[in-house]
Amino acid sequence: MFNIITRKTLLQYSQMYPNAANALFEWYHEMIKADFGSFQELKAVYGNASIVADDRVVFNIMGNHYRLVVRMAFTYKVIQIKWFGTHAEYDKIDVVTIQYKN
Repeated sequence: MFNIITRKTLLQYSQMYPNAANALFEWYHEMIKADFGSFQELKAVYGNASIVADDRVVFNIMGNHYRLVVRMAFTYKVIQIKWFGTHAEYDKIDVVTIQYKN
């Protein structure tokens, strides 16, 4: 089971992007039950996930309409949400350095 930091961030993104809210919550519930020990194990289930620097993983949400950037510490079973937005918005960020901001 993964601990997701923080659920509040996910709720805020679901309010900003109501069309993606159900997909975000589905991802959340899948992750809190998941027991991946490595990126390779994650990739076997989420074939479209991509790993980037700093243990960051990018998930395609809703058939690649949205992107979710998280930092995954597999050893400690912790996921930190870094960013969420549309695919077009994703193309304008630096995925390695982006941070969640209130």
